[in-house]
Amino acid sequence: LNLSYTKIYAPVSGVVAKRSVEVGNRVQPGQQLFLISQLDDLWVTANFKETQLKHIRPGQPVSVEVDAFEQRLKAHVESMPAATGPIMSLLPPENATGNYVKVVQRLPVRIRFDKGQQGLDRLRPGMSVVPKVMLQ
Repeated sequence: LNLSYTKIYAPVSGVVAKRSVEVGNRVQPGQQLFLISQLDDLWVTANFKETQLKHIRPGQPVSVEVDAFEQRLKAHVESMPAATGPIMSLLPPENATGNYVKVVQRLPVRIRFDKGQQGLDRLRPGMSVVPKVMLQ
């Protein structure tokens, strides 16, 4: 078997974000070789306060300012959360003292970028953005 003719194909398209092996290393079946960032379907998870969600609905337009470059990108609210973080956690917090303190929760709202606009090719996972939802 001549391994110099071996080609490895990724199951998805994207950019190599991390390489776990070097040329000449031996690998095992199922071993992670690379971490690939998919760039063809990007979204933002914006953690809004529950008091801000009153007028936000799926489908609403969003203007997204990207900190890395001075440009606003068009997007839309894709989905709203089903529950808050504490309820979804493995061990939800319980107040054993009987004291009640109201704490405004933050809920993740998924915002998807509209396709076919300039600047999407410059976006990378993990970049900081400021989303502004257009209220109706």
